[in-house]
Amino acid sequence: MDWDDLRIFLAVARAESLSGAGRRLGMDASTIGRRIARLESSVGAALFAKTPQGYALTAEGARLVAPAEAAEQGANAAAEAVGREAGLTGQLRIGAPDGCANYLLPQVARGLCAAHPGLEIQIVALPRVVNLTKREADMAVAVSPPDTGRLTVQRLTDYRLHLAAHDDYLRDAPPIRDLADLRHHRMIGYIPDMIFDRELDYLSETGVQSAAITSNSVSVQMQAIRAGAGVGIVHDFAIPFAPGVRRVLPGRVALTRSFWLIRHADDRASRRLSLLGDLLAHGLRAEVARLESQVAGPSLRRP
Repeated sequence: MDWDDLRIFLAVARAESLSGAGRRLGMDASTIGRRIARLESSVGAALFAKTPQGYALTAEGARLVAPAEAAEQGANAAAEAVGREAGLTGQLRIGAPDGCANYLLPQVARGLCAAHPGLEIQIVALPRVVNLTKREADMAVAVSPPDTGRLTVQRLTDYRLHLAAHDDYLRDAPPIRDLADLRHHRMIGYIPDMIFDRELDYLSETGVQSAAITSNSVSVQMQAIRAGAGVGIVHDFAIPFAPGVRRVLPGRVALTRSFWLIRHADDRASRRLSLLGDLLAHGLRAEVARLESQVAGPSLRRP
């Protein structure tokens, strides 16, 4: 059985669609469909059933997943052995919440690519937890450790968040001397029913019950704050990217959260992915420290 056909089979199984598999593999959906049809003909069984939700594995397809994944691990090991002397090469897809993806990973990726010119880094910014079981990414940064799945978890670094607003907003708005004063201000935060992790429920720690401007994206929230639309909680590491935005009540509202590096348990034997994970962890720690050092004032830990 051809490994390239198995590679396409796994991509469809994980994406549950031809178009999703095509995006991951850099192939058009019609080609993916022809290759799946060819594989089904060679094994003499239908591997997928087309449903309104996409392509679902049949019983025969489900039985093929484990052997296909074993072939994938063997192919990856062979690629590592061949490329070991040439340094780190190939594609690395990193999933991350959009705050990390927008404000940290571009600089970390720049450093990794500069040190390893044969490396191709893809950054997937998602307002939800990245599904490594479906291989949406090779590794993921998360804001809390998962409690299910065959995954390995590594604590990366703590990061800090504070209330913040733009000078233009603060100049014309009522003064903010205490948390009670926030009731006189336009608040910015997450859409409540789209908070995918309890660690992102920042405003509840200020006593604020609702916000006037909300988004499922922390980057959109920061842009609203930068536009002078109101007050919200932002990452300290994002403030250097927003001239005119400064912290508000830093001695009263100071949150600490953590980033975690998540990998599929089957990848522990991969020397390449382990090394890339170590380099990613080091880069993220250094970048958080560098950016947070540019934000003046005390940094208090969450009680």
